[in-house]
Amino acid sequence: MAWEVLGIIGTFAFAISGALIAMEEEYDILGVYILGIVTAFGGGAIRNLLIGVPVSELWKQGPLFLIALFSISAIFLFPNVLIKHWNRWGNFFDAIGLAAFAIQGALYAVNMNHPISAVVVAAVLTGSGGGIVRDLLARRKPLVLRSEIYAVWAIVAGLAIGLGLFQSTFGLYSLFIIIVILRMLSYIYDWKLPTKPIHINQNKQQM
Repeated sequence: MAWEVLGIIGTFAFAISGALIAMEEEYDILGVYILGIVTAFGGGAIRNLLIGVPVSELWKQGPLFLIALFSISAIFLFPNVLIKHWNRWGNFFDAIGLAAFAIQGALYAVNMNHPISAVVVAAVLTGSGGGIVRDLLARRKPLVLRSEIYAVWAIVAGLAIGLGLFQSTFGLYSLFIIIVILRMLSYIYDWKLPTKPIHINQNKQQM
């Protein structure tokens, strides 16, 4: 039941984030719904394709689809009311979604006896794949490819589960809390991965 609640929170957070970005880009109502749904379920769909889970499994998540549709409708109809709360709690809910989905994706791969590399990929795709598709559809640089630390925490979750470090129910919940805390700390203190920009055009001119 607890994992189901966390999945609901993650679906809620990801659907709203997709809808908000669509509204920022001035998409019409269809675009808002599509971007919201893709953000909430895109990562799981890509994961299923890569690790061999039937895509039809996605359609068994009827209640989560209803939650996503309700969330998108609410943000579309009452944006000024909900954005105030989203600005305060949005990143926390997003961290919950990242942690819950990353762990669930890793467990999918482990249960199918995939190697640790597939476990990590499943964790990353489930936790952040929807966001990647969302940003690409919105013509933005994907968040996970920027210097901000985001997908790294999904990699940590995948490695921990793939190595068998958190196998019990208590261990999985502990890992979930750790990932949420790390994500929030990286957001609050603006932790970033190193970057090394190059200017190809300038180098060509010098040559």
